[in-house]
Amino acid sequence: MSYLFFMLLICSLRTVFCVRCYQCASSDNIKEDTCGAYKKFDTDSHIAVECNSDESHMPGSFCMKLTQQGPKGFIWDGRWRQVIRRCASVAETGVTGVCNWGVYPNGVYWEECYCSADECNGSSNIHTSITVLLSTISGLFYLNRVLL
Repeated sequence: MSYLFFMLLICSLRTVFCVRCYQCASSDNIKEDTCGAYKKFDTDSHIAVECNSDESHMPGSFCMKLTQQGPKGFIWDGRWRQVIRRCASVAETGVTGVCNWGVYPNGVYWEECYCSADECNGSSNIHTSITVLLSTISGLFYLNRVLL
């Protein structure tokens, strides 16, 4: 039984090190919103890349989504938005599954969200999976019971 649990643990660790993320930027295609700045992000028109592959613009072990929005009246249509989705290697907070936000001195609002599941930066709200959290906790309890 412990051998089966150990193999399951090893198989699940592989997915952590090979996370797949969407990568795009609103600034790459100004004529059409393909990165989800003004409309819902279309995951069907984008292919997630493995963060440690040559296709990734930035290597890393988790995903990031950065949203920037100008203050009201900044441009003639009221506000401008920019979204960047990519792999990331280091979060300023040191944790994933959280969003940080602030305002630059010029009044531009920014929000950075980090997550560690495959294709997790494709949603509008990034959140930690309750299934992953509960299975990790139960695995730790099982290991604690076996080792003691």
